[in-house]
Amino acid sequence: MTDTLEDNITLAVGLIKSADGILVSSGAGIGIDSGLPDFRGGEGLWTAYPKLSHLSHISFVEMCHPKAMRDNYELVMGWYAHRLLDYRATTPHRGYNMLLEIAQSAPRGYWGYTSNVDGQWQKSGWPEDRLVECHGSVHWIQCEDKCHSGVWSADNFHPEIDIELCELTSEPPRCTICDARARPNVMMFSDHYFSFWREDLQFWPFHKWAKSLDKLVVIEVGAGIAIPTVRMMGAEYSPNIIRINPSHTECREGDISIPLGALDGISRIYDELSK
Repeated sequence: MTDTLEDNITLAVGLIKSADGILVSSGAGIGIDSGLPDFRGGEGLWTAYPKLSHLSHISFVEMCHPKAMRDNYELVMGWYAHRLLDYRATTPHRGYNMLLEIAQSAPRGYWGYTSNVDGQWQKSGWPEDRLVECHGSVHWIQCEDKCHSGVWSADNFHPEIDIELCELTSEPPRCTICDARARPNVMMFSDHYFSFWREDLQFWPFHKWAKSLDKLVVIEVGAGIAIPTVRMMGAEYSPNIIRINPSHTECREGDISIPLGALDGISRIYDELSK
């Protein structure tokens, strides 16, 4: 790493130009410029969802747990449904399109890898068959009891919510096989009920592609350390990570830090590549 931001952007551009394949990975930080909340730390959950402030004794980890879903389905499903409606209404910022254009320049192809469950990558035009959503997606549903491993689209789920209590008031979605209540195909904490069916279909073609490359470069955007899945994956597959993140900027030798927000950092690299 060099000492100045300008130097690091120049190095990042050089890495991208030399890559035979590009992997774009992302955490919650990439969505901030689209107006989406990053609620994982501290009081973030209650800041993002002030209607839940009366439940401030419940932590984010407790909220995102299968036990909470079972014990208080209307509340937890109402929260997920609120997020689903938010994500449906959100327009991805232009950085997503810039990243896709950058990735498409790689001679041996590209993939995306994200821990986000918001569906913003597909909404921005990213191909479904070039994306791994390692924690699932609120746009897909599964059986709460996991009577089978399949998942199905949430497109026909149109939830009604008590905004004051953030509780689901409409009928819950039902499993298409056993008629049990359904839940989002999102990986919760200590989640033995999460169906990996869709993630497996995404992951293995990605893995085969990544292992076939000689000069894979990872552009990592907004991935934190609280849940380091995305950071760990990048380190496993490539010796060269371009890390766009205003915090937790630590890098290995061979990696490059761009200590900026998602859209700003992406734009700086895109503009330099366009010269």
